[in-house]
Amino acid sequence: MGTDIDSRRSQQPLRTPSAPGEGPVYRRLAKFAGVVLRATSREVWDDAAALPQHGGMVLVSNHVSYLDVLAVGRYIIWSGRWPRYLGKAELWKTPVVGWFARKCHQIPVLRNSAQARDALAPAQAALERGECVGIYPEGGRTRDPDLWPMTARTGVARLALATGVPVIPTANWGTHRIMPGRKLTWPRLWPRKTVRVVMGEPVELADLHGRTDVEAMRIATERIMDAVTGLVEELRGEPRPGGVWDPRKGERVPRRTAP
Repeated sequence: MGTDIDSRRSQQPLRTPSAPGEGPVYRRLAKFAGVVLRATSREVWDDAAALPQHGGMVLVSNHVSYLDVLAVGRYIIWSGRWPRYLGKAELWKTPVVGWFARKCHQIPVLRNSAQARDALAPAQAALERGECVGIYPEGGRTRDPDLWPMTARTGVARLALATGVPVIPTANWGTHRIMPGRKLTWPRLWPRKTVRVVMGEPVELADLHGRTDVEAMRIATERIMDAVTGLVEELRGEPRPGGVWDPRKGERVPRRTAP
């Protein structure tokens, strides 16, 4: 992981990222996100040294606040890539958010439905075109009472093993102090909070590429979440709990060690 932790890069003008021909709507939205985050927080980023500047990749992160997509997305854009996030399909039906999602070529997901697998087809196509696809492996904001990453779904593993693209773990901490909770609320603007974003090395999955069995998906998912949780540990300066929150059971369950 990069160790150059400071807040200077977030203050620089938007550079020209590697993705050619990015539309004006996404560029303006990225700049607007910068205005919002600079007004409400002190952004502290690492150097994103592990971020591939070309080719398909899956970007994964923890999820503690509605602001995460702005904080991590801006960090990735200012580091040279334009992420295409998977998001719940209901957002595409809202007048303003849906318009921006379409213009920025984000990817809708039909959650809690057999059709949710259909979302992997456009995501896989984007990866094969060489794009950066952003996914929150937990499927939503964490329900863990202490905001640690919870159990994850297997969508990231399916994409990674099918395409062979690198999975790049990131983590952020501090957005929950600006916009806490699971409901969309007015942000807590003052005092300004510190929002930190860091990136880890690609998750090692080469030994699993091409496999489609349940065990391979489980192992890949555990490795991915272990990498994300390790970054959260570093940001928080404390060890992860012994168990991991299972939202289906409403409690922490024993944590399995990623093989």
